[in-house]
Amino acid sequence: MTGSIIFDPLLEWPLAWAALAVAVLFVAVAIWRGLSGWWLRGLASAVLLVALFNPSLQQEDRAPLTDIVLLVVDESASQRISNRPDQTAEAIAAVEAEVAALGNTELRVVPLGDGEGDQGTLLMTALAEAMAEEPRARLAGAILLTDGQLHDVDRAPDLPAPLHVLLTGRESDWDRRLLITNAPAFAILGEPVTLKLRVEDQGAVPAELGETADLKIAIDGEEFRTVEVPIGRDLEMPIVLPHGGMNVIQFQLPEAEGELTDRNNSAVVQINGVRDRLRVLLVSGEPHPGERTWRNLLKSDSSVDLVHFTILRPPEKQDGVPVNELSLIAFPTRELFIDKIDEFDLIIFDRYKRRGILPSLYLDNVRQYVLDGGAVLVAAGPDFAGAASLFRSPLAEILPAAPSARVIEEGYKPKISELGQRHPVTAGLEAFAPGEADEDGPGWGRWFRLVDLQATESGQTVMDALDDRPLLVLDRVGEGRIALLGSDHAWLWNRGFEGGGPQLELLRRLAHWMMKEPELEEEALSAAAEGQTMTITRRTLGDTVGDVELTAPDGSVMLVPLEEVQPGRWEAIVEGPEIGLYRLSEGEEEAVIALGPAAPKEFEATIADASLLEPEVEATRGGVARIEEGLPDLRRVRTGRPAAGRGWLGITPREAYLTADVTLVPLVQGWLFLFLAAFLMVGAWMREGRS
Repeated sequence: MTGSIIFDPLLEWPLAWAALAVAVLFVAVAIWRGLSGWWLRGLASAVLLVALFNPSLQQEDRAPLTDIVLLVVDESASQRISNRPDQTAEAIAAVEAEVAALGNTELRVVPLGDGEGDQGTLLMTALAEAMAEEPRARLAGAILLTDGQLHDVDRAPDLPAPLHVLLTGRESDWDRRLLITNAPAFAILGEPVTLKLRVEDQGAVPAELGETADLKIAIDGEEFRTVEVPIGRDLEMPIVLPHGGMNVIQFQLPEAEGELTDRNNSAVVQINGVRDRLRVLLVSGEPHPGERTWRNLLKSDSSVDLVHFTILRPPEKQDGVPVNELSLIAFPTRELFIDKIDEFDLIIFDRYKRRGILPSLYLDNVRQYVLDGGAVLVAAGPDFAGAASLFRSPLAEILPAAPSARVIEEGYKPKISELGQRHPVTAGLEAFAPGEADEDGPGWGRWFRLVDLQATESGQTVMDALDDRPLLVLDRVGEGRIALLGSDHAWLWNRGFEGGGPQLELLRRLAHWMMKEPELEEEALSAAAEGQTMTITRRTLGDTVGDVELTAPDGSVMLVPLEEVQPGRWEAIVEGPEIGLYRLSEGEEEAVIALGPAAPKEFEATIADASLLEPEVEATRGGVARIEEGLPDLRRVRTGRPAAGRGWLGITPREAYLTADVTLVPLVQGWLFLFLAAFLMVGAWMREGRS
């Protein structure tokens, strides 16, 4: 129970002050006139004024409130390495015991996990939010249990009590990390792209470590190759992308003995490989209606450099015209098929037949070109079934199908084969049909010629025709790829005959498959990320797939079942528990994906250090205590005094209270004021009357 004297005037304050001024004026006039009872008049006025101001005794019934100590516990990813989880648990238990021993003090434990995305440790934000939920008048202190690596120190709140830091980690900690300082998003195939990286050591680095480290590099999950790189210096590394589309380049440092974590020893760079120009050689064996269709399709793409030759005057043609009077260009066979064949990305033989223009040596060079990684597309005409067929040349060794010497002249609709429903070159082509599908095939226009083919064991028939005869056959030969189209009537689609068909889309997919674009690989495992959600995709020509083995950044492994979403395509959606580098494998297929950066902010600096927090701690006269050196005691200290010392940390009692009841009692009763005023006034009248 506490009390205080207050004034509660019977009139408004302006009127009360006016009454005081009038009373002073009356007393002053009495003095000026020399009245002997002026002092009795003044006392009477004072009594009336005191009664007017109504002095009262205010008594409060107060209930004392406990003090509050905030303990913000950093549970971010960097706090889960080495022995820091054990240190954290030990410190929480010790602080709880110390606060309980103080009495009249409550502890609020505020856990802090990883921020969304790659925001890092938002320690000050968590402290500010915890303060907003508690009465400021009861806050006796705040303790941050952390490794000191935070990313929002500029958001530190204004504390009315001491701020302390309990620092995890050890003085002997050291760590090695890999930084990718610069990496382009796009690069031209065949040209080196320069990546800038740096290997750094932090903390108490052992003296026996050398000045170099072995850096492993892999592209698209292939076998790692190792290069030796210096430590502590910027390094420029040229890399040539192996294929178009997205190239995933993985860097990895082996974990050194004694380092804190290998979470920042890896990095993933995704670079989209683009072709400067697609160089295509089109050789037409003779003029025919489809020749210009091939030419127009290839010339419509500005990124295609087309070299097109049509054989207008074969050697057997004898019309008596002198050679020096002909305006034809001689076919530069040696230059194209010997000197510069490796400069072409794709060679197309359009109704070509052996006429002696290309000797067997040149065609054998084309075979070797495919084995070494080149691509050939053969659009067969009726001559492919004859004696002058390309199949009667060294190309027979790599062709995916053999002719039966029969040419069928009959209308039919091309169809996607059962295998083609799963093959990325032809999967979903029915969606490009201008008409309705029927029993004869998709709603495409008919073709009227088919070379009867027999696919080889390795050939993949993705389109067929009459009685399931092969129409489009694909194959991988050596390092290269080859495709055989068993008809020269594809131009009918381009002309819109009976509605036409997806010739442009088919040719685009064929070209990209032959250029080994990853999105058109038959057997592939890939993943795409959006935030913390990854979509895993497995493409296969098989009927079933196994579960994907997903390895998280912390090394834990989980099996992810896949669901078939369309023929040959299996998917699963997984929510990544944390940011970092994930590894996927299913059978022989492997892939990597990074949710956020491969080495997030949490692992840019892993050595425990309170230097970022020291200015805020000093501003409140708090202290920093390293858990490794022993847990400090908690003491009460007066406001304004140092709140930390050797082996102890202080909190300031706030002495907050809750007012349960308020009682207001007048100091003097009103009748007594009236009696005193009347007595003094009568006394002044009698004194002045005798005078």
